Amino acid sequence: MLELASVGSKVLQTRSVSLAMKEGVRVQVLSSFIDDDATPADEIPGTMIVSDEELEGLDMERQLITGIAADKNEAKVILTRVPDRPGAVATIFGPLAQANINVDMIIQNVGRDKGETDVTFTVPSADLLRAQTLLEAQKEAIGFNRIITDGKVAKISVVGVGMKSHAGVAATMFRALADRGINIQAISTSEIKVSVLIDEDETELAVRVLHTAYEMDATDQAA
Repeated sequence: MLELASVGSKVLQTRSVSLAMKEGVRVQVLSSFIDDDATPADEIPGTMIVSDEELEGLDMERQLITGIAADKNEAKVILTRVPDRPGAVATIFGPLAQANINVDMIIQNVGRDKGETDVTFTVPSADLLRAQTLLEAQKEAIGFNRIITDGKVAKISVVGVGMKSHAGVAATMFRALADRGINIQAISTSEIKVSVLIDEDETELAVRVLHTAYEMDATDQAA
């Protein structure tokens, strides 16, 4: 749930999930629909979020993919020909941290023959101009050649604890997007999450395609 909240699922506030995890508190998520004909929230069991330890004691098969989230509040920054030496990356992200600009996805490309590399990362869209101005001011200290930005991107994330024990989850994601002609601009992974950057205009299509690829359509309709 923390992974889903952090990548933009907008179900629960990230801080609330973090505190519940730290203190071992169960969280029950109920319906938020308030239409006149909606079923009262207290008549629907909702979803109970518990710790991994509690799940281990249940006789149940873990769902491979828990959810798919999309976040359009991302902007991509590429710094080209950054010196490939110890401390170079710190000169990039140190000033951003001091300016309270949160950095999300970080990808450092394979070094070039001339001892240079490209560094790609994302920041909140609202902070893009401030980040660009700050990096331009630090250009000599960082040593990059050019800064390339794109504010028209979206981050699509596939999250599920089942990834730890099942191979091919990422391959399914990449193949499904490729079959619909959706180009992947950057990839970031964790133990239970795969995130990609794509063109913002293809966000809704990508989410639908991935729901179908992971056979989540029936589940969503039943919910």
